[in-house]
Amino acid sequence: MQDILTVTLNPAVDLSTSASEVSSGHKLRCATPEFSAGGGGINVSRAIRILGGHSRAFVALGGNAGQRLQTLLSDEGIAEIAHSAPGETRTNVAVTCDQTGEQFRFVMPGPTWPDADCAKLLTRLNAMTNPAGLLVLSGSLAPGMPTDFARTVIAALKDTGPSILCDISGRPLHDLCAAPNPGLDVLRMDLDESEEIFGAPLSTRTDSARFARDLVAGGVSKTVIVARGPDGSILASETGCIHVTALDVPINSKVGAGDSFVGAFTLARARGFDLATALQHGTTAATAAVTTPATELCRKVDFERYLPDCVLSDITL
Repeated sequence: MQDILTVTLNPAVDLSTSASEVSSGHKLRCATPEFSAGGGGINVSRAIRILGGHSRAFVALGGNAGQRLQTLLSDEGIAEIAHSAPGETRTNVAVTCDQTGEQFRFVMPGPTWPDADCAKLLTRLNAMTNPAGLLVLSGSLAPGMPTDFARTVIAALKDTGPSILCDISGRPLHDLCAAPNPGLDVLRMDLDESEEIFGAPLSTRTDSARFARDLVAGGVSKTVIVARGPDGSILASETGCIHVTALDVPINSKVGAGDSFVGAFTLARARGFDLATALQHGTTAATAAVTTPATELCRKVDFERYLPDCVLSDITL
């Protein structure tokens, strides 16, 4: 199996708790908090482990919170590669109201990265990559990192040789889609993100396929994936466009579906499966993830049960 390296540039210690009510003006007595390691790349590594694979997690860590996060990863059995961040790793807080079931999420920005630290990160990351491996860049950039930093990472690793998959959002995603990226192998986004970039609704599978195909033709990425939620996933490459159906399953929480997709897709590629099969694996894992509560990712038993029914088909444009 190929080596997998996930990259999390702005991780977090996620603190979750609950209170009988959440309102202003007085102290809120909370339940004993639970702590977990959070961040896009970390979740991808977690999904890979759940599905029986192995990856290394490159994580930027700083301060006491960074040490706690490192311990949390070790306790989970995730092989982390710690890189020194220029400040304290952020702690995010989620409080659930027992009376209403509503969850209030407080997301911190994380430490600010000066240019010199960004340059050091690129050098270290280059040294950690396996030329024959897979690299997953997932999650948010840290404050101080320029909007085009994902593009910079891809360009810096282009000659090193790893196959790069990128799953980011917001302005950095728009930046990636604005120009060719010769070193980018797979770019994934969801339907809302693709419509924002396109500037209009993508109502049908064919609409999404044309959008993804045009990005491939423009050199943005060799492969582009658009996740259409309950309507499955679209993949466009130089050889054509394919679709995988998602199943009609009870939805408990959509949180973690994207990371489960990327974990399963990457693991399939690392095991030597073609793009179509990897798309099927990713879509199945995302389907499994929405059936689990809160932030829990996919479960292997559900993934194996759903896999035969997530059907592949070609899209003719």
